[in-house]
Order: sequence, then C-alpha cells, then structure tokens
Amino acid sequence: MTVRAAVTGLVIYLLSVPAVPDDVRLVGGASRCAGILERRDGGDWRAVNVSLSEWNLMSAETLCRQLDCGSVLSLGPPENSSRTDPPSYSRNLQITCSDPDEVRLVGGSSTCSGRLEIKHHGEWRPAVPLSSYWTLKDAAVICRRLDCGSAVSSRRIKESSDRPVWCINPDFVESKSTLKECVDTEDRSSNSGLEITCSDSVRLVNRTGLCSGRLEVKFDQRWSPVCEEDLDLQGAQVVCRELDCGAPSVFKGGMFGGSEAPFWTKRFQCEGHESALLDCPDSGLTGNTCPAATAVGLTCSDPDEVRLVGGSSTCSGKLEIKHHGEWRPADPSHSSWTLKDAAVICRRLDCGSAVSSRLIEESSDRPVWWISPDCVESKSTLKECVTTVDRSSSDNLEITCSDSVRLVNGTGLCSGRLEVKSDQRWSPVCEEDLDLQGAQVVCRELGCGAPSVFKGGMFGGVEAPFWTKRFQCKGNESALLDCGGSGSGRNTCSPGKAIGLSCENPDHIRLVGEPSRCAGTLEVKYMEEWRPLAEWDSNWDQRSAAAVCTILKCGSAVSTRAVRHEDIRPVWGIRGSCVQTASSLLECLDYRFFSSHEVLEVICSDLLEKPNITIHQTSV
Repeated sequence: MTVRAAVTGLVIYLLSVPAVPDDVRLVGGASRCAGILERRDGGDWRAVNVSLSEWNLMSAETLCRQLDCGSVLSLGPPENSSRTDPPSYSRNLQITCSDPDEVRLVGGSSTCSGRLEIKHHGEWRPAVPLSSYWTLKDAAVICRRLDCGSAVSSRRIKESSDRPVWCINPDFVESKSTLKECVDTEDRSSNSGLEITCSDSVRLVNRTGLCSGRLEVKFDQRWSPVCEEDLDLQGAQVVCRELDCGAPSVFKGGMFGGSEAPFWTKRFQCEGHESALLDCPDSGLTGNTCPAATAVGLTCSDPDEVRLVGGSSTCSGKLEIKHHGEWRPADPSHSSWTLKDAAVICRRLDCGSAVSSRLIEESSDRPVWWISPDCVESKSTLKECVTTVDRSSSDNLEITCSDSVRLVNGTGLCSGRLEVKSDQRWSPVCEEDLDLQGAQVVCRELGCGAPSVFKGGMFGGVEAPFWTKRFQCKGNESALLDCGGSGSGRNTCSPGKAIGLSCENPDHIRLVGEPSRCAGTLEVKYMEEWRPLAEWDSNWDQRSAAAVCTILKCGSAVSTRAVRHEDIRPVWGIRGSCVQTASSLLECLDYRFFSSHEVLEVICSDLLEKPNITIHQTSV
C-alpha cells in the first residue's frame, strides 16, 4: 500500500468513528493526549508512517476529538527526526492535543484567586476533593495550570445550599498530566467548595518546597528571572511575605540553577513593607544582560510552627502545629505515622533523635490540623503537608525526642555520629571521651538496644567545636549528661576522631507458630506489648520480608503473605515501603491501636537452625 493510500485510509477511518477508538493511540508523550501516533495491527501496536503533506490539522483535530483530548496543540515529526527531510517524507507523526478539562478560579480579586471550578464534559461546576487530604501541594498544581505563581493558601468553604459539583481525587492531581484523569464522573451534590489563592506575579521555580526556588516575575504574560544584583534583603522580605512564607534565610544567584530566559530589566527598591514585589519602586532600566548563573534564588523559612506540649521538656509532649496563625493539635488521621516521621519533627525543634511516638485519645473532639505523613519526610516545609480542610478529632500525637544527645549521618535511628547539646549548641564527641559505659547510656537514652560498635570516624569527620569533657559514666544513668565528667577543658580533637555509635536493633521481633524460629507469624514487641503485624500501605512484598530475615539472621526470604484469621486481634501497622529502606522495623511501625483479621507471615530460608558441631582432633 502506498503512503498516500495509508494516510487516506486512516483519515477516512477516523472520520467514520464517532466514539473513542480503541485501536488508535498516542504514546511516548507527557500524557495520553500527546505522543507518536500508533494503530493496532492485529495484536501489535505499530507507529503510523505518514506523509506530512497528506496529514493536516483537520485530521489531527479529528483524532484529538475522538480520543477525548480537546483540540490539537501541535503537529509535526518527533524531535529526533532529521530536519533535512523533505516535507513529503514518510515518518512517524508527533501530535499534542490539549487537556479537555479547563479550570478557573472565580469570585476572587484576580484570575489567580477564588473558588475552584472545573469544566468537565462541557459543564462548569465547583470542585470538591474526594478525600480530606487536599493540601497546598495539590493547590500548586492548579496554580501552574492557570499560569499563576506559587500556591499561597487553600481552604474548604461552605455554601448556603447543595449544588452539582465535580469531585477531584487529590491522590492523582500531582501525578497525572490531565485533570480529566482525576475527576470523578459520578454526579454528586455538595455545599462545599475549594478556595485557592495563587500569587499573581511572583513564583519560585526549580524548588525543593513552596517556600524556596529561583525567583521569577510575571509581566505582560511572560515570566522573567531576576538578576542577583536587582534584589536586596527588603525585596526578599516582600517576596516571602507575598508567598505567605516566613522570613528570607538565604537569597543569592545560582542557588536553583541558571536561566537563559530574558531577565527582568529593573532593579527593585523595596522598603520592605510592601504587600507585593511589583508594588515596590524600581530604578528604571538596568540593561538586559545578566549572566545566567546569577539568576537569584530565594529560601524563605517555613511559616508553620510546631511545638510539643504537656511533656517533661520542650522535646516531648503532644504535637501541635500553628497553621494560618492558629495553634491546633496535629492528627495523621487515617495515614500511617512512624518514628521516621516523628524524627522530622524532632529535627525541626532542634531536639535530638526520635525516641517514641504514639497516638493518644482525648475525652472529646476538638479542631485539629490533619497532617500527611508521606509528605512530612519529603518536603521542606510543613505548610505543604497540612490539610486545608477543617476537621475535628479526639486523637493526638505524642512524641518524645531525646533532649541532649543525637546520632547524625547514620543509616537509621540507632546509628550515627554522636553529638551532645549544651547551651543550645550541638557538639561532636571525641573518641577518647566516651567508653563502653557511656555508649550504653546513650543507646538506652535513645530507646535503642545495647551498643555494638563505637569508634571514631564511623560516620564521617566534622570540623565543629568538640565537646570538651570526658564522660565518666557508671552505665546505669538515664541520660548521658547525668554522667560525671573529668572537666578536662580540652578543645582539640582530630575531625576523624568524632565518635560514631551503632546500637543493636531495638526491635523485639520474632516469627511464631511454626517449629522453626525462621518461619511463622511476624510479631514485634513495642511498649512492652507483643502484637502481630498487619501491612498498612499495600507495599509489603518479598523485599520487606527479606529485611525481616536479615534482622533475625535467618538467611533470605522464601515467601511472605497476609494470612486471614477468623478472630480479629490487636496488631501493629507496618509500612512496607519503609521497611525496604530502613535499618530497623522500629522506624516503620504505626503505633496506633489497630485490630485486624489479617496478619503477616514470613518464611526465611534457614528454616532449621544449624546444628552446633564441634570437631575434636585426636592425636595419632
């Protein structure tokens, strides 16, 4: 068949199919609505070689419409095609269609703020999240789609009566390329809505969080980076305030990559009290040349504060978060909260290592901030992890951090370089200033097992001023700073002598119900209570089981499964995805009270313990 006949046949075919065809697709693009055109040939998919002179916008428009992908945005050869090919050359075709869904913010002070509405199947409706975990991370996706700046705030609002809404799944908003994939098509009514505020004319890009990134300014529908020399501290303060972040901590060129885009051509002369950067006076044109590496990056502090209240010190107690100016208890709700998450809170409070974490129940409900544990570990600001939906709960998180010792640069919560805190400063300890009794005290203070290894340089050297006294512990003290000291006053120690410490695995872990200790139901003892484990996140697999077998010194994992029992029993929840990367199961347990019919079973390769064989040599 000739190229002309193939193209003509495909066009006729598309024009004759009213519904979404299941044997034509676009692949290799950023979404299902972009990529190289393929058609099913029997059981195989093959790229369609077409002549560009025969394939026009009308043909592409027909394809986009029948794929339910909006209108055609671009049409041409793949990027890696030769630019010297003649126009009639037969080749694969790259098509990009628009997302059929549209979004808008209405009722606000600009097109970048207001109530979120989505146009789906040709109908505009308010958008409501399917779950309560709608955070600023999700709102940031909407801001980008609207070509607005950074997400400043997001909250649930109530209307006077129910009306039809589109429900949107927050779990998909960040990962999917089109909102169409995130909208529930079932007809629903609600009196709720989402109000989102994006910044109008400033944004931070290439960021590690909502409050850090390369600064860009929007003017005449174009975003421009700002040269380092055109922004001072007062200007940085205005930007951070405009984005509802804390005070600027760092701002300099090249922090978040360079930019070749045309630079902003004026120098900002802010007084520091302005509500928006574009409200600041400027010096007029400064020229339009600026080295790419001097595009200014900015890091603002986290506007949300945390505290632990009701404990024996500022490093223990119930977790509370100040969000939008209001202090509330923090509740992870129906998500798994582990010691790894608690460790993030301990670091933010400049406390030591996370020792314990548990969910406690109050006598009555009160307003809480829901916090997403999955977000806490990966994001630089809590602002991104707190849900914007008002909730009440009787649950509260209680966290205990160590006050004056911590292990850093380790592979888990029970290993790392030892540092001691005194007068609000953390200091490494010299190898010669800690003996076995002191190491025993540290491991006990951190809720870990007995020390297995302690020596200098295990977890990197450090140039910080060292602890200046030699610890003289008896081994029964509850805290390292309770130990006596020699008061040597020494202030020199080689960086390679900074002592590192590894405590034994604190998990009391066992496999029960089978003749061998290397097979059976997985149980863990925590807070003096043995419970079976039940998976929390559906990510428990052979790799997770392998970690268990390694801890028990039982060889490799043979199999693992969830076993269902008739009776329901108390269990500890376990985050399987965490076990695969953590050095201790303790870091991955969810300490809330759960009951379940299903528990985890693990079988390791060393089903039978090796016999203790002694070889006696006899003299001849």
